[in-house]
Amino acid sequence: MKLSAEQVLFFHLNGFLSIPTPLTDEVELAWMRDVYDRIFRERAGRESGDQFDLAGSDEEGKEASLPQILNPAKYAPELKDGKYLQVVDSVMKQLFGPEAQAGIAHAIFKPAGNGAATPWHQDEAYWDPALQYYNASIWMPLQEATIENGCLWFKPGSHEWPILEHRPIGGNAKIHGLEMVDLGVLTDPVACPLPAGGITIHRNRTAHFAGPNVSAIPRRALILGAGLPAYKYPSERRFPWNETKHTARDERAEAASKA
Repeated sequence: MKLSAEQVLFFHLNGFLSIPTPLTDEVELAWMRDVYDRIFRERAGRESGDQFDLAGSDEEGKEASLPQILNPAKYAPELKDGKYLQVVDSVMKQLFGPEAQAGIAHAIFKPAGNGAATPWHQDEAYWDPALQYYNASIWMPLQEATIENGCLWFKPGSHEWPILEHRPIGGNAKIHGLEMVDLGVLTDPVACPLPAGGITIHRNRTAHFAGPNVSAIPRRALILGAGLPAYKYPSERRFPWNETKHTARDERAEAASKA
């Protein structure tokens, strides 16, 4: 897939890019949906903390409103063999240069009819504040993504912002997901509906949001990442919202690391 000069310029000026042309065919997409549904049905990575409810307290026996799996290729290595990954890698090299390399980061599932919203946030707010990043997330729906089932929305130009104040969703320290505190800065957001296999790409500081799934079909999204090597942040900074969180997911991950 060859990006136009206009697409490259749009990405660097706005901090996001929508590419509605599917990266692969329906045969591979059907295969990916089968693999995706299997690992979510199995709750792959639950014991190690890789599977958890992003928008809830993640209690055992309680249905997750926004289940997520980190590093899904760890539990379904066949995902790394798809031709879609080669296309994403090529696209990111056009945007970031030859050092960029794409990989599968995580997967988020919004159940039909009651999948929770993913609140406005900046991805870097989850990361190590001691490092400086030049990264992007590539968001790929495995079925049509609409406003009704939770497509992404972006705030143009927000990739130039600092990391704004965040908190755990609803101010609940037991919830892993974050939300921006000041929503007044999010004027004129842009929705990016996509067909199955299309992608959006956004920078690590670009403010973005996905609404709830109020449709009759599940919303499956595979998220990839690409970027250049991180380096030490030039000054001291802290993300206190991560320091105060105490989640069931963290407890499982800590127990698994000691096993």
